[in-house]
Amino acid sequence: MIKSNKIKKTISSAVKFVTFRILFRGIYCIHAKKPVQEDKVLFVEVREQTISNSFRLLYQRLKKEGTYRIHTHYLRSGFVGRLAYLRRCTAMLKDLADAKYVFLNEGCNVIGSIPMRSETVLTQTWHACGAFKRFGFSTAELKYGETAEEMRKYPYYGNTTYVTLSSPDIAWAYEEAMMLQDHRECLKATGVSRTDVFFQKRFLQASRTHFAQCVPFAAGRKVILYAPTFRGQAKEAASPDKLDVRKLKQALGQDYVLVCKHHPFVSHPPVIPPDCADFACDVTKELSIDELLCVSDLCISDYSSLVFEYSLFEKPMLFYAYDLEEYFDWRGFYYDYHELAPGPVVRTNEELIGKIREMETQFDLQRVREFRERFMAACDGNATGRILEMVFQKE
Repeated sequence: MIKSNKIKKTISSAVKFVTFRILFRGIYCIHAKKPVQEDKVLFVEVREQTISNSFRLLYQRLKKEGTYRIHTHYLRSGFVGRLAYLRRCTAMLKDLADAKYVFLNEGCNVIGSIPMRSETVLTQTWHACGAFKRFGFSTAELKYGETAEEMRKYPYYGNTTYVTLSSPDIAWAYEEAMMLQDHRECLKATGVSRTDVFFQKRFLQASRTHFAQCVPFAAGRKVILYAPTFRGQAKEAASPDKLDVRKLKQALGQDYVLVCKHHPFVSHPPVIPPDCADFACDVTKELSIDELLCVSDLCISDYSSLVFEYSLFEKPMLFYAYDLEEYFDWRGFYYDYHELAPGPVVRTNEELIGKIREMETQFDLQRVREFRERFMAACDGNATGRILEMVFQKE
């Protein structure tokens, strides 16, 4: 068995070497002989199948200007078969080879491992704010991550020109995660484009209207948003199932409603009990997380970075971290969890209910404001404009 595993590992390593160092590099280098197209912009989604909110405002602004030719690629890493993924990567690399501008919002070792031409400007907008759970090279040798050797050999953040940050305070974490110790000038506290919508009155009103249409029984009651992060690897993502919806309904149903938003990678989220349909609902498919952050009165999460965005609203947060030690061993955090969390950390449904009741009179607003100032200082509703000015060198 041990010998068989070694053989499989050797074959897998050889296949990856041929794919990245010969096939992908060869495709890119052949097509990079063409002159760079100064008006060509690529948006590359590594896993999503549509333009995500990390890109949406940037994409819309550039489309509206009409100055650039915008191309999109959806690699669907982990969600399509190997041959389909290779075809998508090949098409993207051919298109990338003569592009002047490229936008990514997560790690991509396909792009990070090629000898990219110096004329191309690659902007990493990242898909989250702040610095909560570890990612990239920060997870090397952990259960969640790959080996340090593998990450150095096929870097996920190679060729980066700019990385947009929600605050200068977190630059050190991104420097570590993206292995940018020799390129610290890449890290720019421009703010995060996707947060601009939270400062737009039209978006706030539209979110309230859409929510009322989707969850009509919420009228007259406060809205609790439950938005946990996934467990496991992305392609096998599972959502936690320890929240006792019936118990919450019994204790809080008169004054509150519960809306659940599961991570988009989760295929089979926990089911809301039928007898709780007048109290709770799963709106994962109907409402975006941005809309839900706007309309909720209280947010329950665990290890999700959405709490950074939610701090912009200066509303109560609770952290249902029943598996904290297990999650820490699996992935880890950039800061001490209890010191970071801008709200109570609970382990049981009983504690959760108790803290929700307490927050009606004991909400620590100052703690949330300090959290916001530390981790979201650059997010003021104008991030998209700053990013475009930086990338395209506009006056």
